[in-house]
Amino acid sequence: MLIVTACRNAPEKAPPVVITSKPVAQPADTTSLEVDNDTTLTIAAVGDIMLGTSYPDERGLPPDSGRQSFRHALHELKNADITFGNLEGTLLDTGAAVGYKLRHKSKGYFFRMPTYYGGVLKRAGFNLISLANNHVDDFSSAGRKSTRKILDSLAINYAGLRVRPATTFTVKGIKIGFCAFSPNSQTAPLLDKAYVNATINSLKQQCAIVIVSFHGGGEGVPFEHVFGITEHYLGENRGNVNAFAHDAIDAGADIVLGSGPHVSRAMEVYKNRLIAYSLGNFCTYKSVSVQGVCGLAPLLKVTLNKNGHFLSGRIISYKQSHDRGLLPDSSNAAANRIRFLTTSDFEQPGLIIAADGRLTPVRAN
Repeated sequence: MLIVTACRNAPEKAPPVVITSKPVAQPADTTSLEVDNDTTLTIAAVGDIMLGTSYPDERGLPPDSGRQSFRHALHELKNADITFGNLEGTLLDTGAAVGYKLRHKSKGYFFRMPTYYGGVLKRAGFNLISLANNHVDDFSSAGRKSTRKILDSLAINYAGLRVRPATTFTVKGIKIGFCAFSPNSQTAPLLDKAYVNATINSLKQQCAIVIVSFHGGGEGVPFEHVFGITEHYLGENRGNVNAFAHDAIDAGADIVLGSGPHVSRAMEVYKNRLIAYSLGNFCTYKSVSVQGVCGLAPLLKVTLNKNGHFLSGRIISYKQSHDRGLLPDSSNAAANRIRFLTTSDFEQPGLIIAADGRLTPVRAN
C-alpha cells in the first residue's frame, strides 16, 4: 500500500509573484556575463527524497543517520552542473505535527528529518531542491522555517513555498531561474494557471534558462499513465499535469520536472523542451511504499544548450528496498518502464529512449 499524506489547500488567495535570489558565490552582475555559444548545462534530476523521519520517535530513522543514503549514486549526482530533487518532508529536530493533519485519515505519516540530514543532501551534490509537495507542511510554520534555514546555511537553492515560489542563481555564467508548484497548503499553487504563468514569465525575463518543477497528479500504480485530464486523489484536485507542463513551456520554461505520483511516468519533448512527468521515488526510507514499480528509482541526466533546448540525456536506473536502500539496477528497469510508458502515452513524444536509457530528441523536419 502506498503511504502518502494528502494536504488540503487552504482557501486563501495566492500571493503576488515574488522572485528571490540567494547571495551565495555568484558574480555581482550576472546579467552582464557573456555566455559562450558552445556552453551547455548538465542537470541531474531525481524524484522524491525522504531520508527517514524522527516522528513520533527515532525508530523511523536509518541506522547510519542517513550518511550512506546516496552512496551508490554519488558519482552521477555529483557529476552535474545542477543536481535537483524534491524534498518530501521537513528538516526539523523537534516539534509536533500540524493539527489538521492529525485529524486526517492518513494520520501517522509525518516526515521530520533531523536538521543535520541537510548535510547528507549537500555532500551528495544536491544544489537545487523543490519544497512544493504535500509534506512540507507536516510540522506547520516551524518545519518550513527550519527547512529554509538549513538549506540557506548550506547554500542549497530552493523554491516552491507560497512565501518563496521562485529563486535565481548562476551556473557557468548562465543565469538560471527555478520555480516549483503543487496543489497543497503553503506551496506555490499549481492549480492557479495565471499565477503559474506569471511566475514563469517573470523568471524568463531575468534568466537564460528556467527550470520548473511540479508535484501533481494522482498517486500509486493506477496513476502510472499520463491521462491528459484533471486527476483527483483522495478527493483532491491534483491538476492536469499534461496541460500544466505545456502551459509552463509556453510561458517560458526550458525543462519541466515532475514528481508526486510515487511512480515513474512518461517523458515528452515539447517545443524542444524536455518534460519528465514523474521521476517517482528516489531515496525514501521506510515510510513510502517501494513495492513493484514504486521501487523503481530513475536518475535523469540531461544536457541543455544555453538557450534551454534539450540536446541529449540518459535515464540511469536504480531500485529501492526497505532493507537495503537505494541500489544500482543493471537490468535498467526504471529506464525501460519509462520507455514503455512514453511510447504508450504519446504517439509522437519527440524523443527516443533506448534500452540502455539514453535519450535522443527527434527533431522536426
